[in-house]
Amino acid sequence: MAGEFDPPLDPLIGPALADLEARLGRLTGLAGAERAAVLAGSARSLDEDVRRRITRVLVLEVNAARLSGRLTASDPAARWEQWKRTVAEPAFWRGLDGPYPAMKARLATVIRNRCEAAHRFAARFARDRAALAALPGAPAGELTRVEFGAGDSHRGGQTVVLAHGEDGRVLYKPRSLAVDAELARLLTHLGDSTMRVPEVVTRDGYGWAEHIEHRHCADAAELRAFYRGMGHWLALMRLLGGSDLHAENLIAAGPHPVVVDCESLFTPHAKARPSGYGQAVDLAVELVNASVMRTGLLPGRGVALGWRGVDMSAAGALPGQQPEVELPVVLDAGTDSPRMGTERVELPPAANHPSPEPVLGHYWDAIIAGFDELDERLAELDRSAKLEPLLAGFADCPVRAVLRSTESYAELARMLWHPVALHDEAPARARAAALLARMSENVPGAPGDAAVIAAEVDELCQGDIPLFDTTPRVGVLRGPGGSRCGPELDLVADAVARWRARDHALDRRVAQAALVSAYLNEGWMPEDKRLSPGLLLTDRLEPRRRAAAAGIMRGVLDAAVRGPDGTVTWITPVLNPTGWAVQPLSADLYGGAHGVAVLLAAYVSEAAAGRAEPVDELPGLLAAVLRTVRLTEDRDAAQRRADMRLRPEPPGAYLGITSQVWGWLLLRALGAAGEEAPDRARALAELLPEAIDADDGYDLLSGMSGAIVPLLRLAEQTGEPRWTALAASIGERLAALAEHRTGGACWPGARFPQGLGGLAHGATGIGWALSRLADTAAAPAGTRELADAAFAYEDTLYDPDQRGWVDLRGDGFTAAAWCHGAGGVGIVAADRLAREGGARWRDRLARAAASCWADGTGWNHTLCHGDLGSWEVIEHARAAGVAPVDRAVLDAHILGGLEVNGPVSGLARDAFAPGLLPGLGGVAYQLLRMHPDCALPSVLLPDPA
Repeated sequence: MAGEFDPPLDPLIGPALADLEARLGRLTGLAGAERAAVLAGSARSLDEDVRRRITRVLVLEVNAARLSGRLTASDPAARWEQWKRTVAEPAFWRGLDGPYPAMKARLATVIRNRCEAAHRFAARFARDRAALAALPGAPAGELTRVEFGAGDSHRGGQTVVLAHGEDGRVLYKPRSLAVDAELARLLTHLGDSTMRVPEVVTRDGYGWAEHIEHRHCADAAELRAFYRGMGHWLALMRLLGGSDLHAENLIAAGPHPVVVDCESLFTPHAKARPSGYGQAVDLAVELVNASVMRTGLLPGRGVALGWRGVDMSAAGALPGQQPEVELPVVLDAGTDSPRMGTERVELPPAANHPSPEPVLGHYWDAIIAGFDELDERLAELDRSAKLEPLLAGFADCPVRAVLRSTESYAELARMLWHPVALHDEAPARARAAALLARMSENVPGAPGDAAVIAAEVDELCQGDIPLFDTTPRVGVLRGPGGSRCGPELDLVADAVARWRARDHALDRRVAQAALVSAYLNEGWMPEDKRLSPGLLLTDRLEPRRRAAAAGIMRGVLDAAVRGPDGTVTWITPVLNPTGWAVQPLSADLYGGAHGVAVLLAAYVSEAAAGRAEPVDELPGLLAAVLRTVRLTEDRDAAQRRADMRLRPEPPGAYLGITSQVWGWLLLRALGAAGEEAPDRARALAELLPEAIDADDGYDLLSGMSGAIVPLLRLAEQTGEPRWTALAASIGERLAALAEHRTGGACWPGARFPQGLGGLAHGATGIGWALSRLADTAAAPAGTRELADAAFAYEDTLYDPDQRGWVDLRGDGFTAAAWCHGAGGVGIVAADRLAREGGARWRDRLARAAASCWADGTGWNHTLCHGDLGSWEVIEHARAAGVAPVDRAVLDAHILGGLEVNGPVSGLARDAFAPGLLPGLGGVAYQLLRMHPDCALPSVLLPDPA
C-alpha cells in the first residue's frame, strides 16, 4: 500500500515459510540455490499479499495504541518504532482475535494456500525441467529468481509464476494449456505470419509457456504489419468467441502481436435483460455485445470504482489517453498517526504497444484492413466446408469464462477485508452477496444463483478471485467451490453459428468507432493533412447547402437502430463521464439523444418553412427519439423512487442533468414539446443540488457553471424564483472555488489542476455563465468582478505570435476549437458584445475569428472543433464588421469541403456519429442556420432563449 508502513509480519507468516523451507528441502531435482530462490520468491509474494489485506487493520491498531497511551516514547517516530517492536511479538497477533475474530482463520487459509502453491510449482519444475528445453528462451541451467503473483490468484492461491535462470526465463501456468496448443495449430494451418502465441509444454492441469520479450517495431513497415496482425486477431477472436483480450494478454514482439493468454475462448453468449429504456436501446446493446466489442481487443472505458475511464484493451491502454487512477496509500507512515488515503498515479506503459509513443489513429486503416482480410479468408474456408473441422480440436480443451470483471471482484475483496468486515463478518458477506446478485441483474451472464454467489464470496474471503471454466463440448460452467451454472451447450457450434450470422458491416463500424474512442481527450486532433474544398465555387450556394443538409439527415435515418415499440437509437462513440465509449446514444445534448431530438425538430421546422429539403421519414423519427428520451428519463426516475443509490449524474450544460433541462426548453422553443417541456425540465432540475455537491470539475460542459443560464431560463418559463436562487448559489460556490492568479481567476480541478482556459472546460465558459448571472438582480455581490477576472485570465493565454489562445493541456500550442480555444472565446465575445458593446469585445471577436479562419477550418466539419463551429464565430465577426473573410467565400469553403470529402466528424471522423456537438448532426443543424431567414437558436452557448 505505501512505502514506509512496514510493520513486521514474521509472527504471521514465519512458521508457514519455515514449513515450506523444510518441504522444499525434501524435494529431489532442485539444487540448494534453487530451493532458496523458490522460498525467497514465496516470502516476497506472501508478505506483499498479507500486508495488502491487513494494512487498514494495522493503521487502526497503531492509532488505538497511541490514543490509549500504550505508546510512551518521546516523539511520533520513536512511538512508531516502539509499536513495531510490539507487532513483532506473537502476543500482539493473539490480541487481535477479539476485535477481528474472522481475520486469523482467513489469513491462515491465504498463507497455507500460497505456500502449498509454491511447493506445487517447485515439484512440477523439478519434474518437468528437461522438457522445458523445447521452449525458446527457457532456462537450461539453475533457477536464480522466482516471481509468484504474476496475475490474480485462483483456486487455492495459485498464480502464474515467472521463473528466471541465468540463461533464460519461462512461465508456469497453473491451468491446462491445451487451448493454447490448439490455437497454435490453428494459426499454423491458416498460414498467418503476423499472429503468434507462445510455444507451450502441456501437462495435466498445468503447463509451461515461452516467455515473450516485448520489443518495439523497428520501422514503419513493421508497425503496419503489427497493426494488420491486430486486425487478424480481431477477426479470429470474433470467430472463436474470445472475450478477454486486454492489454496484459497481448505483447508486442516487433511486428507480431502475441496473445500470451488465450484461455477465454468460446465464451458463452448471454443476452442482456430488458433495460426499460426501450427495445431499440436493448437491440443496440445486444448488437454491440455480440459484435467485435466482445473480444476485449477494442478500446473501451472501465466503470468500476477506481478504474472509471481506464481503457485496458489490447489495442488501447494508450499513454496520454488514460486518466490517473486513485490507489490506496498510507499517509504519515513512519509515525504513530498513520491514516489511509489515496494517491493519484499514472498507469505504467503496457507491453501491448509496438512503439514508445503509439499513435493508434495512424493505423486504424491497417487494423480494419487486416480484419477484413482474415474474415474473408475464414469465410472462404467455411464455404468450402473446411472451417468446422479446423475447430474440432477445441471441443475438449478447458476454457475460462469471465462472468464478472476482475475490477468488480477486487472492489468486493477490499470491502470483505475491511476492518469492519473482519470485526463483524456476517453483514459484510451479506452485503457482498447482495451486490453480486444486483450485478447479475445488469451484467449479462453474471450468475445470480444464491449458492454460486455464496461460493464466490467464500473465495474472495480466502484471498482468491473466483474463476469459472468449462470445456466447449459441455458448456456447463464449473465455478468456485464446485458450483455449476449455465446450460449444456456445444460452445464451438454456437460460436460458429453466431459468426455465420454476423453483420460484417456492423462489425467494421463498431470497430472503427471503438478505435476512435481510445482517445479520451475530446480536444485531440489527428495529424492528418487538412481537408481540401477543391476548387472554390461561390455559385449555387443555396441549393448546395440544402443538398448537404438533406444528405446528412438521410445518413442519420439510415444509421438508426429501431425497436418494435417505436423507440430508436444509434450505435456511436459517446462521450460520457468515463470517457469515450461505443454504445447507444446517452441522455444528453452534447452527442446524445436530446441533441438529436433538437436536430430533428429543427430540420422538420425548417423544411416546413421551405428552407430545407423535405425528408418524409423525419417527423416519425423525431417522434421515436422523443419517445425514447421520455422512456429513459422515466426509467431513471423510477429507479430513484425505488431508492436505488445511483451515482449522481454530472450537472453540466452539455453532459449531464442540465443538458436535459436545456434540451427540453429548446425543444419547446422549436415547437416539438408543449407544456410537458417545463414539467420535465423542472423534475430534472430537482436533481441538480446533489449533482452540484458532487461536482469537482466546475466547467460549462459537465460541471456546475453550465447550470446557471438554463436555470435562469427555467425560472422565467415557470415563474418559480427557486431556480434563480439555485443559480445564484452556484455563483457563490464558484466564487469560493476560484483561484486568483496574476492576471485573473481560474478554476483548477481534479482532472486539470493547472486550470484551463476556453469555453467548454475553462475560464471563458465559467466567466460567461457568471457574466449572465451578473446581468440579473439575483447575482451575489462580486459576481461581475469575478466574471471579468475570468475573462482577464483568458487574456493572459493569448499568444500574439501564434495569434491564438494557448491550450494549457498541451505543449504551449494554441487551439481554435469551440471546446478549447478561439472558437469558444469568439462565441462568448460575440454574446458579450451584443449585450454590453465595447471595443474590447469587438477586438476579442476579431482575433478569435481570424484564428478560426486560419487554424480552425479544414480539419473536420463539426461544431465542437471543426468548420461549422468556426463558421458561427466568423459570421458573428461579419455582423460586427471584423470578419477575416467574405461570407460567400466562407460558405463556399465549407460546402466545397463537404462535397469533396463528404461530411467528416471530429473525433469520430472514421465512424458515423449523429450527435449535435461532436458529430454530423451539428453539421446539419448549422447548415440550416446558414439560411438568411433562419431563426434557429445557436447551440454553442447553453441558452434556450
